[in-house]
Amino acid sequence: MAEGSSSPSPDRLLVQIASYNTNLQGILGLPQDLVDWLAPTLQVSSFLSRERRAPDIVAVGFQELLPLHLGLSGLSKSVIDSRDAHILSQIEKHAPNKEPYSLIAKVVNVGVALLVYGRDDDVARRVVDVQTSWTGCGPAFMGNKGAVGVRFSVNGPEGTAGEVFTFVNCHLTAHDHKLEARVANYRHIIGTLLFSPLTGNSKVPSTIYDTSHLFIFGDMNFRLEMPETHPLHFKRLTHDFSKAIESEKTREELKEFDQLTTEKRKGTIFVGLREGDFWKFKCSYKYHLGEVDQYSTKRMPSWTDRILYATYTDSPDTPDQSSITNLLYTSIPSYTTSDHKPVVALLLLPSRPVDAPSSIPTLHLPDTFKPEPDPYASIKRYTGRALDRIIGIVWWLFTLLGAGSVFIGTFNFLVGLGAWTWWRIKPGNPDVVV
Repeated sequence: MAEGSSSPSPDRLLVQIASYNTNLQGILGLPQDLVDWLAPTLQVSSFLSRERRAPDIVAVGFQELLPLHLGLSGLSKSVIDSRDAHILSQIEKHAPNKEPYSLIAKVVNVGVALLVYGRDDDVARRVVDVQTSWTGCGPAFMGNKGAVGVRFSVNGPEGTAGEVFTFVNCHLTAHDHKLEARVANYRHIIGTLLFSPLTGNSKVPSTIYDTSHLFIFGDMNFRLEMPETHPLHFKRLTHDFSKAIESEKTREELKEFDQLTTEKRKGTIFVGLREGDFWKFKCSYKYHLGEVDQYSTKRMPSWTDRILYATYTDSPDTPDQSSITNLLYTSIPSYTTSDHKPVVALLLLPSRPVDAPSSIPTLHLPDTFKPEPDPYASIKRYTGRALDRIIGIVWWLFTLLGAGSVFIGTFNFLVGLGAWTWWRIKPGNPDVVV
């Protein structure tokens, strides 16, 4: 993919995106030392200038943040608060000049969470109109799959319009054969992950595409789908396949069978978005737990974890080119508590045009693509959330009754119910009315 110039001009904001499916590990899924994942500027400083530069904005997304019954019950506050404190301390500790940061916003829905930070000495001071949003696209719109979003404006120079930043963290339907479900998930997210109208004279909610800069990332769950005629097809669940994809040349060939790439080319998903060369790092899924570089043979390795982006100076006529410079796009093999590896991207946004518009600039999309808000978005979202809470609380109670096991809890409940019923109906019970 062709990228924009990597000029180190200080007016080009540096945005860092990090995404990690923690495999329901809760607080255990986050290593104490985050330098490999959240301080990648140590690796790419030569791209920017002789002096290392701290990111202006840091967005951190998690999927499968904690055990599902706790997420459905809405019991994620302590985990997300702990993550917030730890991440903030680590990015400040590892910033080149110990630059201070502030949390701009955080949002969580079941196990999908997003935290966005800004540098105190610049961006954080200019941030206004902070919004968060969430939506579920599991069964009956439940939040076991779905997305969360953060949107805010950054004021421009006096007399000019600011720019709107939108960050979306997704977790889409799993399994190789569920491609159509993933496409439907994305369309559902477009229609239901809504924000306030972009202009004051409109009453229509805005979609994720009504923005100056858009960043979409997370566990997209798209898989490799090789034809049977490919020489690696019958090796896809063997260690031979794992050895084959150690070659970047092989991975570049396999990218043509990546479901996300092929669907994006068709225009069914991620319209207007760009992505770096994901095949330059090894597939981020599925690894053996505890292993740095050993894939499980239960699933074919795939690039499930992705980061895509767009900016208002990108042209729909050149879908493979972006004004955003992708300085870094990689996975972090050293994290071993999940069957996924975290991914990170470092993106240098284009300079603000000299003739900046007087109104908020927005993305330029193909004429054939017109994202619209779903008129039933609120009904769908809150139907899903109600089911989340009901199922999650019942599940949590059974788990509590089973000392951590829902199966033992269910057994204990049934035994207790049977004993209570027997006691109620046994002969000689004074409470029994004959």
